[in-house]
Amino acid sequence: MSAPTTMRVFIPLTIRKRNGRPKIVPPAEMVPDTGGVDPHVLKAIAKAWSWRRKLESGTLATIQDIAEAEGVTPAFIRRTMKLAYLAPAVLEQILIARISPAVSLKDMSTIADLPWVAQKGVVFPAE
Repeated sequence: MSAPTTMRVFIPLTIRKRNGRPKIVPPAEMVPDTGGVDPHVLKAIAKAWSWRRKLESGTLATIQDIAEAEGVTPAFIRRTMKLAYLAPAVLEQILIARISPAVSLKDMSTIADLPWVAQKGVVFPAE
């Protein structure tokens, strides 16, 4: 008769509070490297491009349709969709070179209204 075997697994996680709620944070070596760019910025740009493709392909007809599908307000969709119209030079710096923008995500949606030649100087003023 064999004795029951027990296996113990140790996963080094840290619990931190974020916005008043506990959040489980994995070890640094398990987190994908974003090169210093805030992952929220990367995710917002990806969502904006996804929504833009859905509108252009006719999968969804209006911003209201996207808002209902995502469970958010149309104002949020409109504000975030502007990120899909950032200058190619700005997107290249953020997505390929992984250079963190000097402005907030909210400011980037406002900057998208500027001409492409002016956007890079506002998002990356040191260059």
